[in-house]
Amino acid sequence: MLWLLNIIIKVTRLNGKCFHINALYIDTVESLPDTTITFTNGKKIVVLEKEEELVEAIIQFYRTVNILGFRKDVEESS
Repeated sequence: MLWLLNIIIKVTRLNGKCFHINALYIDTVESLPDTTITFTNGKKIVVLEKEEELVEAIIQFYRTVNILGFRKDVEESS
């Protein structure tokens, strides 16, 4: 299960060990078929979470901190 706390996302390695990653440093998320996260520095990790779960957690993070105008709770004025 994923959860968000400030700028970190909790993920699980294939061996079952949980850890946290900084959402700001995620470059790509791919299913190869295991979910592989590539960071902006080129480092890669493989996690149990599905690609769709990670993308949703990243979008939720962006909404929380209002990056790129992704906030849902603010109505656009006409």
